[in-house]
Amino acid sequence: MNRNIDLDSFPYVIVGSGLLGSVLAEQIASQLDRQVLVIEKREHIGGNCYSEEDGETGIECHRYGTHIFHTANEKVWNYINRFTTFNTYRHQVLTSCKGRMYQFPINLETINTFYNVNLRPYEVDAFMARVRGSAERPPANFEEQAIALLGPDLYEAFFKYYTFKQWQLDPRDLPASIFNRLPFRKNYNENYFFDQWQGIPQKGYTHLFNRLLSHKNITLLLDTDYFDIRHRLARNCTLIYSGPIDRFFDYSLGRLSWRTLRFEKEVIPMEDYQGNAVINFPESDIPYTRIHEPRHLHLERDYPTDKTVILREYSLPDNGDAPFYPIPSEANHRLLTQYRALAEKLPRTYIGGRLGDYKYYDMDQTIHRALELFEQSILPASNADQHA
Repeated sequence: MNRNIDLDSFPYVIVGSGLLGSVLAEQIASQLDRQVLVIEKREHIGGNCYSEEDGETGIECHRYGTHIFHTANEKVWNYINRFTTFNTYRHQVLTSCKGRMYQFPINLETINTFYNVNLRPYEVDAFMARVRGSAERPPANFEEQAIALLGPDLYEAFFKYYTFKQWQLDPRDLPASIFNRLPFRKNYNENYFFDQWQGIPQKGYTHLFNRLLSHKNITLLLDTDYFDIRHRLARNCTLIYSGPIDRFFDYSLGRLSWRTLRFEKEVIPMEDYQGNAVINFPESDIPYTRIHEPRHLHLERDYPTDKTVILREYSLPDNGDAPFYPIPSEANHRLLTQYRALAEKLPRTYIGGRLGDYKYYDMDQTIHRALELFEQSILPASNADQHA
């Protein structure tokens, strides 16, 4: 940290340089022409979207797992294109199960391959009705919801053990809403997303964040823990916090539970290891959940033909240092409600983002949340201060 920075001179302080913090910093710096201090605990900007070139191969790697930008929100698309150009990548996911490869999310090809049949789209409903059987009551949890839609065979092959590895919870202890995020298709469409605009920043995500944070009014502190310096900040500053909401209140009401990820990187002496950017591994005897091969994200780049990079992804309980995914449960929901009530009482303080809201956001949703927060809260408050 630069010890010469006068920390109490900044009218706006942002904790976290992920999408929420970076977009808000850019908006405040450019639209309000005010000085903004961005505090980042990690040694790099960009949060979990951070990307970097592998030193041995030059392949652009997403350090925290594959991130695909996709949106149907024209406002968000127009905004982010001011800072980067996207390639034409379209995401496709495969699942490896019992020595065979299947399309995922489940589509007509998955069904036909799995059951060794040759259904047509109009035959799927009747076939699946026979596979599922009749439910005795409305689904009350993840497992019941999955079986109600897919039947026990597809559920066990693709979801049961994968879900346990991902969450370290019995699928019967997870809400049905988690499963409802996954599509089920009766045709051969292999696209993971259907949004109008999709792709990867051609120069990588870190280049995008460098552009967002390049304004002369923005000061960035890397490798700095907000909680170590918060006593040195101006008492009347506007604070935007995108870290875990329970940490903000020093866990005074208890800890929310999170999952985190660990990635095991390996350089393989071949041009193409698995033929796809992401492959899921749902079987219980394989400890990792996915393998990422990032060379497939940038087909427009001239990557080496004798080497490739893979990253094996492991899901782990979080120890408080690197939370990734909020765990939906009634206990966590009750605790979150209590923390939100505390947050609403704080003047000039805004808590948001995936960690601050304790909510899973796609990247475009985070950008939308940041623009909305600026336009509906921060900008009106600034105008009110000027006329006070």
